[in-house]
Amino acid sequence: MASQVVPVPEGVLAREIFGPLGGIVEIGAVSATGAWNVGAASVGELVSSRRGEVDRLLDLVRGIGGFSPATMAIADELGYLREHEVTAPALLLWSGAVEGIPPRLEDLEQPEVVRRMCHMAADLQMTYFLQALVTAAVVAGGDVRQGATRTAEALTIAAAVADATGRSDPALVFRMWRVAHLPGILRPDVGTPEQGKAAFRSYDRALEALTTTST
Repeated sequence: MASQVVPVPEGVLAREIFGPLGGIVEIGAVSATGAWNVGAASVGELVSSRRGEVDRLLDLVRGIGGFSPATMAIADELGYLREHEVTAPALLLWSGAVEGIPPRLEDLEQPEVVRRMCHMAADLQMTYFLQALVTAAVVAGGDVRQGATRTAEALTIAAAVADATGRSDPALVFRMWRVAHLPGILRPDVGTPEQGKAAFRSYDRALEALTTTST
């Protein structure tokens, strides 16, 4: 069992999850056009076509963080799971501006650039999403095995939403997360409490086993 590490408001933890999830949904909507066409992307159609998976994902998030109904309502308040326009500036945000926005991207004349932006955005937002899930699980406390199992399932669903081709493989996302986030939490010179370090290490080991088994 892992006890609670540092009290953090539920709303803060939830927003850290729902933010990258919003990016994942928008990226998935562009990918689902089949032509990397930003203007043709429909978040509403994507969510409707994957309604069961999205509902299951939200249920997993609730369980991972031990979130109240009021906290879960933040997902609806943010509006990421409802129909809305996907824009080129949004892709710039989700992709960390690695690719940049060419002058005529809004005219949808460079699908290869959109593809590259979506791939970078998926890598980045999936990694943020996993970090937010693990952080919520660590703060909530509880059984690591159960938390890791829920997290791995949530990661698998989100990966399918981001790109139905299987590019956002959960095992790959796990490895990116471990490299990008764990050193900043676990290095000896970092001020993370030892209890917190132990919890993150436990999730690292459990998720490694689960994602390796699933590939």
